[in-house]
Amino acid sequence: MSTLTHVEAVIVAGGRATRMGGVDKPALTVGGRRMLDTALAAVEGCARVTVIGPHRDDLGPHVLQIQETPPGAGPVAALAAADPVADLVVTLAADLPFVTPKTVSALLEALNEDARAEAAFAVDETGRIQFLLAAWRTPALAARLTALGGDVANRPMKALVPERYVTVAVPEATDCDTPDDLRAARAGSATVQVATDPGHARRMLREALVPLPSRIAAVEDARGTTLAAPLVAAEALPRVRTSAMDGYAVAGEGPWLLRNEIRYAGDGGSLTLHDGEAARIATGAHLPTGATAVVRDEFVRVENGLVSRLSDAPIRDDARRRGEDWEPGTILAPAGTAVSPAVVSAAVSGEVTEVEVRGPVRVHIALTGDEIRRTGPLREGQTRDSLGPVLPDFVRWCGAMVVGDGHLRDTADGFDALFAGTDADAMVIVGATGGGAADQLRGALARAGAQVVVERVRCKPGGSQVAATLPDGRAVLGLPGNPVAAVSTLLVMLPAIADGRTLRTPAAAVTAPLANASEVVGDITRLLPARQDEQGRWLCDNMIRTAHLAGLIGRTAIAVVPPGAADGDPVELLPLPH
Repeated sequence: MSTLTHVEAVIVAGGRATRMGGVDKPALTVGGRRMLDTALAAVEGCARVTVIGPHRDDLGPHVLQIQETPPGAGPVAALAAADPVADLVVTLAADLPFVTPKTVSALLEALNEDARAEAAFAVDETGRIQFLLAAWRTPALAARLTALGGDVANRPMKALVPERYVTVAVPEATDCDTPDDLRAARAGSATVQVATDPGHARRMLREALVPLPSRIAAVEDARGTTLAAPLVAAEALPRVRTSAMDGYAVAGEGPWLLRNEIRYAGDGGSLTLHDGEAARIATGAHLPTGATAVVRDEFVRVENGLVSRLSDAPIRDDARRRGEDWEPGTILAPAGTAVSPAVVSAAVSGEVTEVEVRGPVRVHIALTGDEIRRTGPLREGQTRDSLGPVLPDFVRWCGAMVVGDGHLRDTADGFDALFAGTDADAMVIVGATGGGAADQLRGALARAGAQVVVERVRCKPGGSQVAATLPDGRAVLGLPGNPVAAVSTLLVMLPAIADGRTLRTPAAAVTAPLANASEVVGDITRLLPARQDEQGRWLCDNMIRTAHLAGLIGRTAIAVVPPGAADGDPVELLPLPH
């Protein structure tokens, strides 16, 4: 679901909070914002938002406030009091400090993808189903409430669970039921996390990013974007019965009298066959009126103007029926799908002319350092820029679009000017991520009011990387200046930025057994060039010069080798551009 015009939201904000001493939990703050406001922000744009609980004077007039009966009678009574009427309803508690619009989108999209499901429930990081954090088909929720016969006070949410539902893994489903939960949430929101490994870093980054707004694009212009709504066929395929083979269109049982007309693909003329007649037909041609089947050439004999089926030929129809591939309204690709050439082709086949999309993510590249020189002769102390000319290829390989690049000198205000001077959706910055005197990036992020999401990663190379979001939602990815480290880190992290900003479904990791893991494994995750030998085994280079990309020649992937990996263990492979 990409729009919320047919969605209501019900926020339960009136619990007793007995395990927290009866405090007003929705008014408690995490990360400088009360949890009720976090819930309201997550459902912004819904057709109607209802808050169940004590009246609050500071809520705007667009928020409907209702008190369940009796007050504090629990979430089932709260939902019964809400009485939603829109097609879909999102339910959530006001004690979810990390819930976001992305959470709501994930629940609605999961419900939309399964036509039989009556509800979609969130599953938190511990594997527990959060039955109150859900998306419902409103008639199904109403039916479950009616089945309780008015006995809704202090009933558990499990009393409403329907027979057919789906679940969605939602890391931000963690709630605050106890003082310890609240302390942990506040600590997590206030403390920059050091990612334990690249996988953790990617997850944190995806979840922290603000999605780009959706837009309508012509199908032919949508490549490289992400579907913000399901791709739905507008027409059946085939639209009419067509021939799947070169042969004969026939009417009734054979033998058939052969007509002189020939039916070609694209022929829009009228041709009617009567019982006992046949006409030549080409692959892809629409069947004539009255035709009951197509018999392919090799199954017939034609003599004296009669078409007869061979005695040993199978009885089969080589015609394609209308809608054999899909009917109008069939979902060809769910929301979150990257718009690839195959998606564009399917849309065209389904007579879809426009799609709702996000992206592509527009990236500005900045290389830093006084020592870097791209053109002209090198002066004393300078280094040739061997990464800048090819970095756009790697950015595009990660599913983003390069809209600008440049070189930043080691000045105190260079990054401030960069942040102010580009409206790109993300900035990829090479260098200045360490702690040296010339490394100015982290200070500039602090001055810009950025939220640092990933502060270093336990991996080698690339451990000094930093990822942040600016107040307006733009992402900043700081890469180490070393070319191999920069490329390896980019392949790990930039796809996560593209996923998070477009709500793209993360691609499944490509894995393969690593034959020489014991030779290359370290005490932290290693990012190493990998290749296949003549026997098809994957091998990693243990030692590589990192100041240039010559070590990637003849290599097809960067392997993500976790600590403790043994020979034959599967490892993630990040394919290199080719």
